[in-house]
Amino acid sequence: MRHGKKFNHLGRTSSHRSALLSNMACSLIEHKRINTTVAKAKALRVYVEPLLTKAKEDTTHNRRIVFSYLQSKEAVTELFRTVAPKIAERNGGYTRIIKTGFRQGDAADMALIELVDFNELYNPNAEEKKTTRRSRRSTSTAKVAAEAPVVEEKVEEPKAESTDSTEEKAGE
Repeated sequence: MRHGKKFNHLGRTSSHRSALLSNMACSLIEHKRINTTVAKAKALRVYVEPLLTKAKEDTTHNRRIVFSYLQSKEAVTELFRTVAPKIAERNGGYTRIIKTGFRQGDAADMALIELVDFNELYNPNAEEKKTTRRSRRSTSTAKVAAEAPVVEEKVEEPKAESTDSTEEKAGE
């Protein structure tokens, strides 16, 4: 009987299940989306969302706790450097599970699990606004800086021509 057992064992031993979830969490953090079965995706969501919450506060203690779950320095670095700043304002719900149909070989129910803030299809405006604002500011300052030397060069050229013409007249 499974009375009081609240999480999916996924048909594996405890050590195998923890290794599976750790590797899937590292892949999710590295690639921002992975394709897996619905049962594994739901188990991964329960596993990885507390780690994402801990990553919002970058302390040595939180890094060590997350590393104890992930066992990958690259995944921890990616999580704290790129993922955490994007999810800083979000209060939860960092992942999205999208059912994609059935696997051809064994008809297993498949799903795509992804980090919500890294999907450009669902929130394209947030990134485009930031990049266009930055590019406008940098472009306007670049235009002003580029125009100033051009004006100075134009001023210097007529002076050089006038001295050449006076020297030629003096020589005649």
